[in-house]
Amino acid sequence: MPDTILVTYATSHGSTQEVAEAVAAALREMELTVDIQPARKVRSLEGYSAVVLGAPLYMFRWHKDARRFLARHQKALVKRPAAVFALGPFYTGDEAEFQGSREQLDKELAEFPWFAPVDVVIFGGKFELENLHFSYRMFMKEIPATDLRDWAAIRDWANSLPAKLR
Repeated sequence: MPDTILVTYATSHGSTQEVAEAVAAALREMELTVDIQPARKVRSLEGYSAVVLGAPLYMFRWHKDARRFLARHQKALVKRPAAVFALGPFYTGDEAEFQGSREQLDKELAEFPWFAPVDVVIFGGKFELENLHFSYRMFMKEIPATDLRDWAAIRDWANSLPAKLR
């Protein structure tokens, strides 16, 4: 059986899943064997030679399913290369917003000192008010719907992964 790359993701409203699907598609176009699954459903990393984990940042925290995935699969993850992407900025997409998201992600990853991803990247996120819980909608009602996901950058990153995941 050929080596298989697991692309796994945490999502609340589907936008991170869409990015994970784009990453998986790019890897498949390079004739790699790829499996894609929600992080909460992954029971074992047996049979996977590498892992790509993606999750959004919400309210200064990385999605709980991503944190749980790392905790649950620690023993297996230290034995294989992994890359991480996060969806962060969704308001203006300026450099300061990206830097703040990267700092948030770095702080989250620091809670797992044993985890040493071969690459970590922040992509712009997507925001739709109607997807939020009522209490958040009241707080964020002035923010317009946005989609800052840069599909060309996502594809370029995915294309760079095979060399990094060796």
